[in-house]
Amino acid sequence: MTWKNLSIGVLMGGWSAEREVSLNSGNNVLSALISNGYQAVPLDVKDQNELLPALVDIDVVFNCLHGGMGEDGTLHALFDILNIPYTGSSMLACALAMDKIRSKHTFQQAGLSVPDYVQGLSPEHKEFTEWCKDTLEKLSLPVVIKPVREGSSVGVHIIRDQADFAPACLAVAREFGNYMVETFIEGKEITAGILEQDGQFQPMPLLELRPKRKFYDYQAKYTPGMTEFIIPATLDEATTQAVQSASVKAFEALSCHGYGRVDFRVNDQNECFVLEVNTLPGMTNTSDLPQMAEAAGISFKLLVERILQTAMKPSKANHPVISQIETV
Repeated sequence: MTWKNLSIGVLMGGWSAEREVSLNSGNNVLSALISNGYQAVPLDVKDQNELLPALVDIDVVFNCLHGGMGEDGTLHALFDILNIPYTGSSMLACALAMDKIRSKHTFQQAGLSVPDYVQGLSPEHKEFTEWCKDTLEKLSLPVVIKPVREGSSVGVHIIRDQADFAPACLAVAREFGNYMVETFIEGKEITAGILEQDGQFQPMPLLELRPKRKFYDYQAKYTPGMTEFIIPATLDEATTQAVQSASVKAFEALSCHGYGRVDFRVNDQNECFVLEVNTLPGMTNTSDLPQMAEAAGISFKLLVERILQTAMKPSKANHPVISQIETV
């Protein structure tokens, strides 16, 4: 049986804050697969109850379900249990990458540089006011406040005025729950695409992002014309190689697979700091990964095909969820 004999379900939509982005990514991927001669069908799910019915008669899942369950490992566990191959990283890698604090611990253990950070404290805690003071003394302004488990810069605030710090923490905590604060690295916003080929992780040309808003937020990411994309990034050769090497190291540290994107800040001294690994990069018309692939000579249609061909076959060995089910 060849890939083109398989029924490929392009999972998209969902119910997270990134639903519209997911639909854009999914429809682009669907068109590319059909154009390449694959038997691809759209799986637009709007709530959890639609998941299992959507997967009936699907041989492979091309996951474009951004945010929430689509990226945090929950769906990947389901695919493993159902024995359905899927694109992207494993359950454990996705869960780790989605948690910004745990992933930062992992990057540090791998010898990578990350911005200094502090785990957020609930504004309802009796020591919140003292915590705010201590945090700003430790990190100093400007700082970034971000939800621990969101993507696409949803809920991110850059704080340059001390008076704005506590209200921003309160707003993020109320909407998203757990949050973190990290030092804002003045410098360049750089992202590095990773594509697995023959078992090797290949970094793509680096992309420099120059948003026309205050920072590379949700609107800047997905509104045409709101960000200037520079490929290759305006870095010297040594820094370029350092960032690409660090991107592969970060990808490997989280045990990622298939494809992904690693985000960095590079300061004026050309020091690079890992921010996070995105295990499910956008595939919209303004998304970073397709642009980096194009700069590497990989068309969107070919990029989609290569991602599909790295689809993981669920491994029951050492899988805690499946092992428990099969021993019942």
